[in-house]
Amino acid sequence: MNNITSVFKEKGLKLTPQRIAVYKYLKSTKEHPSAETVYKALQEDYPTMSLATVYKALKTLVEVNLVQEINVGEGSFRYDGNIHPHPHIQCLNCGRVDDIENLSFSKLNEEVKEYTDYSVLSNKIYFYGLCPSCKHE
Repeated sequence: MNNITSVFKEKGLKLTPQRIAVYKYLKSTKEHPSAETVYKALQEDYPTMSLATVYKALKTLVEVNLVQEINVGEGSFRYDGNIHPHPHIQCLNCGRVDDIENLSFSKLNEEVKEYTDYSVLSNKIYFYGLCPSCKHE
């Protein structure tokens, strides 16, 4: 909680109860929810919070690097409270998205320099397959 407070203070942004709620929700789950999922999950505790407010909170949290925005190619974004670089895997059947733990591609940024004149700043790596549930169907 101190992290979000200090980041918002440093950036001169207002720390609203809605932003805190969205942040806490994302930090409390390993899921990679869409804005709509976050909205539905917070409805009971924040009945007056609109979907637009959730979108704005997510946008701000991404901009200040407290939350990661994930685009797995389904036309909408997912959000991850884990901002440390890590790959994701998505089930092609049900759409579930999971982190791939203990696999780092940080060396890849250095290795890629051999093949391009770009200054490589970061990477995002996605894998696609079938989750355990769908694989057994």
